[in-house]
Amino acid sequence: MTAIEQYTVDFVYQLRIRNNLTQEDIGFIIGVKQAFIASIESKKSRAKYNLNHIDKFADHFGLSPRDFIPEKSTITNTISKK
Repeated sequence: MTAIEQYTVDFVYQLRIRNNLTQEDIGFIIGVKQAFIASIESKKSRAKYNLNHIDKFADHFGLSPRDFIPEKSTITNTISKK
């Protein structure tokens, strides 16, 4: 999973905890089963949220889809300057 994908997973997880929601509740918001949410929250899985999921979360929580991604790029420049 990329850093930006992990950021989104972590953001949704924190929303879930802060709002005292279950994985089933989160699944209901975006129209998926609890098992899919469990898979996303598992570090061993490649499952992740997509833009449609983020849009549904933003609507439900009264947030902007922008809130679900970091303000700056998560890509670090690996090209060394010579």
